[in-house]
Amino acid sequence: MTTDNKNELPMVLAHSSSQGVLRLTMNHPARRNALSEAMLNELQRHFHEAAADPAVRVIILAAEGPVFCAGHDLKELTAGRRADDNGRAYFRKIMAMCSALMQAIVSHPKPVIAEVSGVATAAGCQLVASCDLAYASDTALFGTPGVNIGLFCSTPMVALSRNMSGKHAMEMLLTGEMVSAQRASETGLINRVMPLADLTGTVMNVADTIAAKSVLTVSTGKQAFYRQQHMPLSDAYAYCASVMVENMLAKDAEEGINAFIEKRKPQWSDQ
Repeated sequence: MTTDNKNELPMVLAHSSSQGVLRLTMNHPARRNALSEAMLNELQRHFHEAAADPAVRVIILAAEGPVFCAGHDLKELTAGRRADDNGRAYFRKIMAMCSALMQAIVSHPKPVIAEVSGVATAAGCQLVASCDLAYASDTALFGTPGVNIGLFCSTPMVALSRNMSGKHAMEMLLTGEMVSAQRASETGLINRVMPLADLTGTVMNVADTIAAKSVLTVSTGKQAFYRQQHMPLSDAYAYCASVMVENMLAKDAEEGINAFIEKRKPQWSDQ
């Protein structure tokens, strides 16, 4: 795991439960869990490994400290300006890495849940929006303040505009103002708000509930959700009908339906 030096804890802590829930905790509170090049690499590595691990059924993304994620590491980006091209190549590299991470979360075969206990801004807000589900403490704050420093949050806009109505997303992007967790819930950025003391327990209950389902069924549904989202209506129905046919032919669908009819608990084979 990547660390700033050999004496520090890993930048991302990983812990797996017996129920198949992998908890990834961003662990660089001194830098507000910024998406530095090292942090992006670590998160991407963990998500890649989790995709191939049959023991992982659900992923929770959390963070240490009062800031969930402050977005890009602006000091690191500013240092990139020292190059002969004024940083163009380095900026392209970091934006590509960040975009790849967000897409890896959306396309990941396992559901990803954001547990937001603190502030999530800019690309950190994008990270929350990219997760399949998101729960936050009532003291959490969200924002895309790039416009305040002359850098419009264009890549965060991609994730926000796919989770919120256009006007709600544009209000955040154009004003750069922070919004409360309650407002984030009302506009569709997150699922639910609760006291901080209840956050981890609630998220674990949701994760355990999902982890008890067939991995094949959940993965099939997640992939179909995002693929149909921006299709024309007739194309979406045609695609999802074909997905349901293939799903019906799976062993877990046969087992699940039979278990329902027979009033017993299904035994998933994840096939």
